[in-house]
Amino acid sequence: MPRATPTRWCSRPPPTPRRTWCPTACDPSDTRPPPSGGGRRRTPVRCPRLSRVEDPVERPLTVKAVDLALATIAPYNRPDLESRLQQARARLLDDRVRVLVVGEFKQGKSLLVNALLSAPVCPVFDDVATAVSTAVSYADEPVLTLVHTRADGPDGLPTQVRTHRADIPLQDLSDVVAGYVTEARNPQNAQGLAAVEIGIPRTILQAGLEVVDTPGVGGLTSIHGAATMAALPSADAVLLVSDASQEYTAPELEFLRQAIRLCPNVACVLTKTDMYPEWRRIAELDRRHLRDAGIEAELIAVSSTVRWQAVVTADAALNAESGFPALETYLARKVLGQADLLARRSTVHDVVAVTDQLRDGLRAEESSHRDPNGVQDLIRSLRGAQERAAALKERSARWQHTLGDGVADLNADIDHDLRDRMREITRLAEEEIDDGGDPTKNWDQLSAWIQQQVAAAASTNFLWATQRARFLAGQVASHFAEDREAVLPALRTEASAAVGAAREMRVRDGEPWNLGQQALAGLRGGYIGVLMFGLLGTLVGLTLINPFSLGAGLLLGGKTISDERRRIVSRRQGEAKGAVRRYVDDVTFQVGKDSRDMLRDVQRDLRDHFGELAEQLNTSLKDSLSTAERSVKTTEGERARRLAQIPEQIAALEKLQARVRTLVPATGAQPGRIAVEPVPVPTP
Repeated sequence: MPRATPTRWCSRPPPTPRRTWCPTACDPSDTRPPPSGGGRRRTPVRCPRLSRVEDPVERPLTVKAVDLALATIAPYNRPDLESRLQQARARLLDDRVRVLVVGEFKQGKSLLVNALLSAPVCPVFDDVATAVSTAVSYADEPVLTLVHTRADGPDGLPTQVRTHRADIPLQDLSDVVAGYVTEARNPQNAQGLAAVEIGIPRTILQAGLEVVDTPGVGGLTSIHGAATMAALPSADAVLLVSDASQEYTAPELEFLRQAIRLCPNVACVLTKTDMYPEWRRIAELDRRHLRDAGIEAELIAVSSTVRWQAVVTADAALNAESGFPALETYLARKVLGQADLLARRSTVHDVVAVTDQLRDGLRAEESSHRDPNGVQDLIRSLRGAQERAAALKERSARWQHTLGDGVADLNADIDHDLRDRMREITRLAEEEIDDGGDPTKNWDQLSAWIQQQVAAAASTNFLWATQRARFLAGQVASHFAEDREAVLPALRTEASAAVGAAREMRVRDGEPWNLGQQALAGLRGGYIGVLMFGLLGTLVGLTLINPFSLGAGLLLGGKTISDERRRIVSRRQGEAKGAVRRYVDDVTFQVGKDSRDMLRDVQRDLRDHFGELAEQLNTSLKDSLSTAERSVKTTEGERARRLAQIPEQIAALEKLQARVRTLVPATGAQPGRIAVEPVPVPTP
C-alpha cells in the first residue's frame, strides 16, 4: 500500500528504500530510526487503509462539531441542552466497533485474526481449539486482561472480576494466552473465564476496531456456538469463517440467517485458499448457496499463511495474493465507515435538535417584539405547545402507555417462549432416558446433548427478546415523535451467562449391579423357588430337592435377577429425569431473571431518554413563554436593542447547523433528521 508521504516510515521496512509498500499492521508505538541511517526519530503515523473514514482527520470532526455547539449555546444558560451534547461527546469518544470472527471448529479463525492484525495474539495449533472468547483492541503497550465471572455479587447474582497483566512481550503473548483460551490447557474452561481481552499497539485497531475470536469447540451448534449467537446483538459486524475444503453446511447457513437479522454487517471469509486448488469452485458454490438462501453477504477469499509471509517479508505482491486487501477494504468501508456514518448522523441530529429549540425561542421572542399587538395570540400558542410538551412527561402520555404495556406483554411472551422451549427439551430428554435403558451408560453423551439444546434454546429466546425489544423501541419513538424528529438511544444488550453458571447434571452411582450382586439376587430367588416347589413335592412323595424344585428355582432366580435389574434401571432413570429437571429449572430460573432485567433496563433507557427529550422541549417552551410575557413590559429602547441582537443570534445558530450538516452526505431526506422506519414484528 503506498504511503501518503515519502517521509513516513513503517516499523517493518521494505527490503529496498525505493519500495513504498507499508503493511497496515505496522507498530505505531515503534519510533526507531529507519534502517537507511540517520539519527532522527520518526513520528509514528497511521496507515490510512483501515482508518474509519477516507480522511484520517474526519473522525474527530464529530467531536469538534459538538465542541463548537457547546461553545455556541453556552451564553443561553441551558444546562439541560449542554448535558445532552456532553453525553453525545462522551459517546463519540468511547465508540468502539466490535467485529465477531465466528465459524465451525478448525476453520482458521485464530490464524485469520493473527494475519489481519499482523501479531501472534491468538494461539494456533493443529490439535488445539479456542475455548474462551478473545477480544483484541488497541493499547499503547501489550496488556492481557482476564475476565472472570463469579456468583458472589449482590443477591447472589454473577459479577465480573478483571485481572490485568501488562508485562508481556508481544512475541510471547500467544504462548501466555494459550494457557487461558485453549481447550488443551484450559479444558472445559476450568478456570471459569468469561473472556480474555488483549490490547496491542496496532494501527489497524486505532480507529476503534475490536476483533473478537470466538470459541470453536463443538462448532456453531454447540454450547459455545449458542453463546456466540447470543453475542450477535452487541456486534457491529460478523465475519463467518469457513475453509475452502467444502461448501457451506446447513448450520453455517442457518447461523447466517440469524446473524443477518441482528447485525448490520455480515461477511463470509473463505480461508486456506493456499491449501486447496479448487477453492474458486468452492467459492462459487458458496455464493450460489447464499443466493438460494436469500442471504446478502459478501464473500472474501483469503490465505492467512500467505498474508503472514507477506508481513514478515514486506512483500506487496504476496499481500495482494493473500486476499487480505479486500478484507481490509470491507472493514474500512462497510464496518468502520458505516459506524462513522451513524456517529455523524447522531451528531447532526443532536446538534440540530438542540439549536432548533434555541432558534424557535429566539423567533418567538422576535415575533413578540415586532408585533406587540399579536403577543397575546403568541402567548396562547406557546401555552398550548407547552401543555402538549408537558403532557409528554405524564404517565398518561401515549408513548408511556406503549412502553409500559409493551414491556409487560414482552415479559409474558418471552417467559412463555422460554418455558415452552425448556418443557420440550425436558420431554425429549425424558423420552430418550426411557427408551435408552440404563442412563448411566451414556450419561456423558446425553448430558452434553441436553446442555447443548438448553443453551441453544436460551440463546434463541434471548435473540427473540432482543428483536422484540428493538421493535418496541421503534413503536415508542413513533408515538413520542408524532410531529417531530426523534432518535433512539443505543440499546446494547448482553446475553445471559446462566447456562455456564448452572450446576452440572449428575447422576449418583447408587447401589452397584455387578456379578456378585446379580448372583446374590439369583440365589435369593432360586432359594425361594426350590423351597416352595420342594415342599409341594413332598406332598406327593418327592424329596425336597427334585428336578421340579430345581427347575422352579432356576426360573424364579432368573426372574428375580431380571426384576432387580429393571428396578435399578428404573430408579436410575428416575434420578436422571430429576437431574434433567433440576438443571433445566435452574437455567430457566436464571435466564428468565436475566431476560426480565434486560427488558427492565431497556424500559428504563427508553423512559429516561424520551423523558429527557420531553423535559428539554418543555423547558424551551417555558423560556419562550416567559420571554413573550416579559416583552409586553419592555421599553422601546430594549425592544429595538433585542430586535438588532436576535437576527445575529439566529444567524449564528443557522450557520452552526449548516456546518454540522456537512458531516452527513446529501440525501433526499432532510439532513440531520432520522426517520423511525416501521419494522415487522419479529416472530420466535
